[in-house]
Amino acid sequence: MRLRNKDLQTVFLKKHDIKLDDESNEIVSYSDEFEELKMNVQSAGGTLNAQLYGSKLPYMISCKYQGTLIGEGQNELDGLCVNVDSSDKPDYRIMAISVFSTHINIMIERL
Repeated sequence: MRLRNKDLQTVFLKKHDIKLDDESNEIVSYSDEFEELKMNVQSAGGTLNAQLYGSKLPYMISCKYQGTLIGEGQNELDGLCVNVDSSDKPDYRIMAISVFSTHINIMIERL
């Protein structure tokens, strides 16, 4: 399956960094460096996603990506700038990555 160029939207990927505070709570921050990606961005829906994410589903987006910058087990929790500029903080984070033969399905959640 090829993704059509007219359906692709430019988003910016920012790597996450997890640090611990004085009380050992995890604090997630995002780098200022970014990678420009082209993705098919759609609202999430369906019975399976409703069962998995429940009340979070209205704040989730489903993306399709073809490329090598995102991989399963590497980029979970990374930030994506979908509706904001690349210089701003990410407005979404990657929750799940599913690899298929020709593309990658990515579920992202609003921060």
